[in-house]
Amino acid sequence: MPPTSARPTGLRTRLRALAREAGKFGAVGGVAFAVDLLIFNLLLNAGSETLTAKTCSTIVATTLAFAGNRFWTWRHGDHTHLARQYTTFFVLNAIGLGIALACLAISHYGLGQIWPALQSPLADNIAGQLVGTAAGTIFRFWSYRKFVFRATVVPAEVPRTGSVTSPSPGPQ
Repeated sequence: MPPTSARPTGLRTRLRALAREAGKFGAVGGVAFAVDLLIFNLLLNAGSETLTAKTCSTIVATTLAFAGNRFWTWRHGDHTHLARQYTTFFVLNAIGLGIALACLAISHYGLGQIWPALQSPLADNIAGQLVGTAAGTIFRFWSYRKFVFRATVVPAEVPRTGSVTSPSPGPQ
């Protein structure tokens, strides 16, 4: 019986495609993260309250991320209902924002009551921007792939050995 190489090749192909997709998602996210970080710190330095600054910076970064992911990362995905897609993206991003805000609130308002150093801008950046964004990003990647930018291409079926029937030469 000859070894079947279709399965490992299919797995490698899927892993490569996933890696490319994650790379594009990461590039879009990196730009959005930089915008989020910049706006967050500008608002903090302008005297905005911590959670308000994070919420505003995230809304701007999310709009940028939606455009990048829709038109680059998942450009071949299902794009038939823009309003539904945009709404779903923002709802899922709001959950990601909730994850980041929870990390920031626990650090700033919870642990900051015990250790005042955790109420500093540096601690806020670590809790909200690094820890919160990392946890939210994992959720976002999964949920955007699953609910927002679903693939429209159905993978081709690999014929099973012995199940492919060839036309038999019959009377002509």
